[in-house]
Amino acid sequence: MSVYTIIEENELKDFLSNYDVGELTGYQGISDGIENTNYFVDTDRGRYVLTIFEQHDFGEMQYFLNLMHHLADHQVPSANPVADRQGHYLSMFKDKPIALVERLKGGSITETTVSHCEQLGAAMGKMHAAGLSFDERQENPRGPAWCQHTAQKVINKLDDDDRAMLDEEVHYQRDQRHAELPRGVIHADLFRDNALWDKGGDSDGDDIFSGIIDFYYSCDDVLLYDLAVTANDWCINEDFSLNKDKVSALLSHYNKYRPLADNEQKYWPAMLRAGALRFWLSRLYDMHFPRDGELVQTKNPDEFKFIISDRIKQSATYLDYWI
Repeated sequence: MSVYTIIEENELKDFLSNYDVGELTGYQGISDGIENTNYFVDTDRGRYVLTIFEQHDFGEMQYFLNLMHHLADHQVPSANPVADRQGHYLSMFKDKPIALVERLKGGSITETTVSHCEQLGAAMGKMHAAGLSFDERQENPRGPAWCQHTAQKVINKLDDDDRAMLDEEVHYQRDQRHAELPRGVIHADLFRDNALWDKGGDSDGDDIFSGIIDFYYSCDDVLLYDLAVTANDWCINEDFSLNKDKVSALLSHYNKYRPLADNEQKYWPAMLRAGALRFWLSRLYDMHFPRDGELVQTKNPDEFKFIISDRIKQSATYLDYWI
């Protein structure tokens, strides 16, 4: 969500004139994240997020926005795209796809609790169940083939120990990521900054889940992999190990809406490692091959180096981190 493409006030007003959302009252660039250009946009009728997609073509974005509408229409707590006066979710700005999405209430969190993991697990279960009836398909652009290709690009940038760990894990995942496991639509990037909460919103002052945002890595892949990516961020201890209570909370509440299959537990440790590998590689690539941008945030790859190291060492232990 860095700012790569500048939109001036007059350009934004002209863009909004194609929508029935009222008059512009304010906007600002969002500096979190690293992939797309995002702005908060306020009008006299509501609050929105404007996204200019820097790396996706128009056809890809049609998939994402149609999926977002499908999920919202099936009562999955998530951000819903806004249609323009012609009924389209997507248009072009400076030769890049651009879309307006409803801004959900609340904000992201930095510290997670068991209650957060329970609520998020339920939302993911609803999302995966609803995705089964979505009839469009898109392969994971950062799936196993991308991991192997990207590993070859970054491996010579690493020291001997990291190079050996990366090489061994890429070879290990060649078999694990092609296992016969339930598949469907996944978010693929459901970190803490991609879920919003109404902080202190209930009568006891606890946070209430508002919804999932940023579906722009969504694709068809192993559903368990999506849970693993999420657990690696939401269920983590300070030493990068997994918190068993939080993992159990995430999985048990997920299971209420999309029952986990009998063979999924066997592959849980491998999917935890696969999720860690994907984000270690993307952060290594962004660090060694950066893109220019006005407000660009590059994330430290060492966090996921520590995570994948832990997941490898504790594979047997995490097999029992289940429901």
